[in-house]
Amino acid sequence: MNNLPKVTAFEIKEKLNNSQERFYGSNNTIEENEKPRNIMSKINDIFADSSYVYKKRARITLKNDIVEETIIGRTKDELLTMRGSKIRIDDIVDINKI
Repeated sequence: MNNLPKVTAFEIKEKLNNSQERFYGSNNTIEENEKPRNIMSKINDIFADSSYVYKKRARITLKNDIVEETIIGRTKDELLTMRGSKIRIDDIVDINKI
């Protein structure tokens, strides 16, 4: 115990103000013109995933429904599913991998 460093405590003569509150946030609203770019980036991430070979399960939130589909391909305007149906990209509100 004798080889511990000595600690010097200085007297604080000025007033401290270290109880300030900090808030860092962001506005999570998506403007209408940003929404298609956001959906397209999510779709691109699904197809660029290393686990994607020829199909990928996804939960797709549409304007009026939520569906779980196996996506096998895409065109410029649509996603192609394993059951042979087509989902318009304009109708997609959100898409997530399962």
